[in-house]
Amino acid sequence: MDKKDEMMIVNHEFLVKKIYIIRGQKVMLDFELAEIYGYETKAFNQ
Repeated sequence: MDKKDEMMIVNHEFLVKKIYIIRGQKVMLDFELAEIYGYETKAFNQ
C-alpha cells in the first residue's frame, strides 16, 4: 500500500497545534499539511 493510500486520523487538538496566527491570518505550514495528507512537501506544493 502506498503511503498516500493510508488514512491518517487527525484529532482537533493535533490540528489546532499546527495553526499559527501570522499578521492576523490563520496559516498552516506546507510541510505540516503535506504530512496530514500523506505527501512529500515537494509533491504537495506542486
